[in-house]
Amino acid sequence: MAVPRSSIKKRGKVFYLHFSENRARRRVSLHTDSPGVAKEQQRQFDSARARGEQSMLPTKTPLAQAVASYAAHMKAARTVHGYTADLSYLRNAFGPICDVLRPKRRRNGTPQENVDMRRRESTIQAVYLEHITVAQVSSFVRDRVQRYGLQAKTANRYREVLRRLFSWSMEEGGVRMPGNINPAGKMKRYKERAPEIRFLTLKQIGQQLKALQDHPVIHAMAATYIYAGLRREEALWLTRDDVDFAVGGRGVIRVRAKTVEGHSWEPKTKVNRIVPISRALRTILDAYVGPVASGPWFFPSPRGKRWNSDNFSRALAELNRAADLPWTCLTYRHTFGSQLAMKGESLYKISTLLGNSPEICRKHYAALMPESLTQSVEFDDDCSDRES
Repeated sequence: MAVPRSSIKKRGKVFYLHFSENRARRRVSLHTDSPGVAKEQQRQFDSARARGEQSMLPTKTPLAQAVASYAAHMKAARTVHGYTADLSYLRNAFGPICDVLRPKRRRNGTPQENVDMRRRESTIQAVYLEHITVAQVSSFVRDRVQRYGLQAKTANRYREVLRRLFSWSMEEGGVRMPGNINPAGKMKRYKERAPEIRFLTLKQIGQQLKALQDHPVIHAMAATYIYAGLRREEALWLTRDDVDFAVGGRGVIRVRAKTVEGHSWEPKTKVNRIVPISRALRTILDAYVGPVASGPWFFPSPRGKRWNSDNFSRALAELNRAADLPWTCLTYRHTFGSQLAMKGESLYKISTLLGNSPEICRKHYAALMPESLTQSVEFDDDCSDRES
């Protein structure tokens, strides 16, 4: 016996699916105002019923539950830095709707209740995850761009974090979105400008290191960032065993996952790598190693502990401000990649040393290499003397 087809009708701004079940008429909201999405849901529903399968109607998953489940997945699968960064985007998007998105307590133990009211006004409002639409996601991101002057890269980051939330919920969380559509995935990306890469010239490297010479630890750290291209936290997490002067002539720096004093860390890309120590860096590290305090850390804080990343950046900024220098750890890292690119090293080698993909390095450093590629377009040095 053929299963009777369903129908769709619009009530107000929302489409509803009408169908018969056990001789009773039912009406179910499709949670969409789009005729195309509604028709696609109707088609999926009728096809599933004709095959005797489970209904393809959207589920109803409480938003707080969906976000909490996804956060638990992130905590298990992501690095600590990636996990906390994405949590901040989700907190801005939805507000403190579950425990994991609630602001932490202040150091004195009192609740941090002053959640920015402007953020509350611009959060995505929904009871169920399935009720969130493309228009809501787009409106939220657009509001933050206009309200806070976000760059296109940050706007796209919001889109990507939300897209991953919906994708995981649909693929692993048992969620069926209306029309099987990922609302954030349907949102158009903002057009990003070409990256402006700031790096130090050889003369500026000398100025930077001279400005820090009275502060041995920070001086050696700045040199390591410049001559080895490490990310900020990669240097802060270096232990004595990670810097091996007995390998490869001048030694190597091992950027690798580790657990030290009960705390675990791994590289951003979750891939260990080795960076050779250059002559310039070896000279500086040879002068530095002697006065280092006891403990596991190669670059200890003034208290002999591992540097807090924000405290280190603040200390470096104060010293550079006193010397009227504007540079940061990111500038140092770009200096490493840029200087190698101008020297003519391949983007593949640069990406391997930096722990980036060749595509990212091409985006950042390819424009610095045109002169080194001049001869690369010639098939033969004396081809002009040959007959065509």
